[in-house]
Amino acid sequence: MSGTAVGCEDVLMLDRCAPLSSGLVRCHVGRALHVEGRRLSIWPSERSVPKSQNFIKGRLMRFHPTPTSAAARAVLYATLFAGVALAPALAAEGDGKPNPVTHAVSKAMGKIRADEDMLAVLNAQASLKPKAIEKVDVATARKQPTVTDGVNLVLKQQGKSTKPEDLVPGVTAMDTNIDGAAGKLPATVYTPAGPGPFPVVVYFHGGGWVIADRKVYDGGARGIAKEANAVVVSVDYRQAPEAKFPAAWDDALASYKWALANAASIKGDPTKIALAGESAGGNLALATAIAARDAGLQPPAHVLAVYPVTQTSLNTESYIENAIAKPLNRAMVKWFVDKTTRSPADLKDKRLQLIDAKLEGLAPSVTLINARIDPLRSDGAKMEDALKRANVPVERRDYEGVTHEFFGAAAVVDKAKQAQAYAGQRLKQAFGS
Repeated sequence: MSGTAVGCEDVLMLDRCAPLSSGLVRCHVGRALHVEGRRLSIWPSERSVPKSQNFIKGRLMRFHPTPTSAAARAVLYATLFAGVALAPALAAEGDGKPNPVTHAVSKAMGKIRADEDMLAVLNAQASLKPKAIEKVDVATARKQPTVTDGVNLVLKQQGKSTKPEDLVPGVTAMDTNIDGAAGKLPATVYTPAGPGPFPVVVYFHGGGWVIADRKVYDGGARGIAKEANAVVVSVDYRQAPEAKFPAAWDDALASYKWALANAASIKGDPTKIALAGESAGGNLALATAIAARDAGLQPPAHVLAVYPVTQTSLNTESYIENAIAKPLNRAMVKWFVDKTTRSPADLKDKRLQLIDAKLEGLAPSVTLINARIDPLRSDGAKMEDALKRANVPVERRDYEGVTHEFFGAAAVVDKAKQAQAYAGQRLKQAFGS
């Protein structure tokens, strides 16, 4: 039953979902929804479902594949708003487990929207049974399986090595410590083969300024070193809530200063230094370029920001569309921001609200990379518009069929390979190499 709304009872059952061919499918509370292959079935009630089917029971407003028309998207956005409103009532009782209904819908939406290789990574991560980060404390959140763990599981299933040096040959890694704003910071220096000197990229990992580290984001940093033929310095900045805003931003600027002063010691060219980052780290890269300009420092040769946080509203088009997406959802971003900021006043700070900052002259050029299935997609679009208004040369690519965190998954996700190659091309152009 496609494009048809049906009546309401008490329960929606959802299981075994896979891509539909096209169009909008809608089911109100109370109907049994089943997608198998490219076939959708809706039964009038739980009692009418064939006994051979196995369903997850729960209460939800509606379910949609990705619609193509503006009218269909409007319905989807309204639906997801309702889903977000229902989420607290559906929350697990303190055990941190994802709500079974929202988890099932998110999984189904992933099957409909995500490329097969991206979906394999998401399913692998899900098989490790991560808890919902927005429902647990910080210590527990930091122990949860990551997308990188999902990538490694897929590699093992394929009988391939998970060693980073095997996945990205020709790049060596050395752990070190560099000067931060309040002491030494752990860092990894990735160096391509050859005598150098090489351009340098100071890279900041993601994790909402709260979780993860440079090891989790090895794939992205190592890939940039390979594709840009550059030394990459990946930094573990201080994290919240132990060090709240603006500690990470202070460390990011200190890291850039360290690179300017020490590039030659790591086979780098101090005249060719760029900034890069993913997610929260993409925000740090952009904010550091602004801070460097304001401090009168050598401007970065380029800024590469992969699905960066560029503003603090949680009501953008992509936040609504991807409110219950995996691996990043709207509730998780709110959790990260709450842990990072000292007070609501911080949400207006231009280091978080980058789209309202003075952007003129922050760098000769900027590259923005986004994923279609990502609450932060609109942040990238808004940043692109803001940079253009400030006359900063910018290019942005939005990759269909992939999710937040795809960039570092180049070992198993084709769009990640493409994105890393594009990032490397843009950096090489900026470096003149």
